[in-house]
Amino acid sequence: MDHILIGVSIAFIVTFYAIPVIIRVSDIKKLYDEPDERKIHSNPIPSLGGLGIYAGFLLAILIASPEQSSELQYYIAASFVIFFLGLKDDILILSPIKKFLGQLMAAFIIIYKGGVQITSMHGFLGIQQLPEFFSLALTYFTVIVVINSFNLIDGVDGLAGSLGVFTSAAFGLYFLNVGHLMLAVMGFSLAGSLAAFLIFNYSPAKIFMGDTGAMLIGLVNAILVIKFINAADDPNITMPLIAAPAIGFAILMVPLFDTLRVFGIRILYRRSPFSPDRNHIHHLLLDRGLTHSMVTFSIVIANVIFAAVAYFFRYVGSTWLIFGMVSTGFSVISILFYTRPRPKLFAASDDKEEKETKVIPFIKPKAVVNNE
Repeated sequence: MDHILIGVSIAFIVTFYAIPVIIRVSDIKKLYDEPDERKIHSNPIPSLGGLGIYAGFLLAILIASPEQSSELQYYIAASFVIFFLGLKDDILILSPIKKFLGQLMAAFIIIYKGGVQITSMHGFLGIQQLPEFFSLALTYFTVIVVINSFNLIDGVDGLAGSLGVFTSAAFGLYFLNVGHLMLAVMGFSLAGSLAAFLIFNYSPAKIFMGDTGAMLIGLVNAILVIKFINAADDPNITMPLIAAPAIGFAILMVPLFDTLRVFGIRILYRRSPFSPDRNHIHHLLLDRGLTHSMVTFSIVIANVIFAAVAYFFRYVGSTWLIFGMVSTGFSVISILFYTRPRPKLFAASDDKEEKETKVIPFIKPKAVVNNE
């Protein structure tokens, strides 16, 4: 327990004192996330919060980790790749293909050197052990999707950070109970860094985490969820869990489901999976008039409920649990999408006989439409 307390304390303190410095330097150097037609914020805001998050996280795991294993050194190496990849994208903007290649490099390091691999479906769809090719393909897919899931959900003040605190702390708590202290320190250290960052990121945000922070959350959670699934399904461990894949999926439910859904929509319309749009869950909630704080609170609570339901109903099995969660997710998204307020277009009526300019709906009268 001492390792956890040390890790959380170091991560929180380093990030807490680093963020104000980063904000001041960003102001001096004009390193802002500029608003545009697809951004929600209206003022230039520093987007290098990931620097502070990474500094706190890295120092915490180096000092507090009880064992400097070979796996840890490769996790740190992969985090360096993600860090510099995100930093360059936050400052200079990277093309999607370059970002994807960098993520593949990080995935390669943790898979081939860090021992992070999905070797079994653990009963999902009745499948157990996987052939080597499918095992590697599924692991690469999982790592890339989880990394991007936190990057893509980072569209509202406090959302990605709050979800990251929950997911990393949830995995950290399990690993603490089963005696995997190194992974527990990783989870709680990231949660500590994010907790400090959220002080400056809740609406109205003074700073954003940028791709540097969002992809770091994704990388750490990709490692933790795969390790969790492999460990929790081991009958020899002190706390085995039935339906480990479903529980792991539930802990990451909102970012994972939202990313897979949006990727599917983009591919269906023959667009790049990384192209921007306003189809995310937080966009649908914002369109209903919710504030940033309300959106963040609603989504985080929903994610906690999914995780709790999966845990308490784990004896149903992974297949039914995952199908049930996905069906519920699509049902909620459908309700939000088809009941969202429709925007009305207006035009200015410049009537010369009137002294005032009128604003009229930009539609044709029904009588005119019927006569056509």
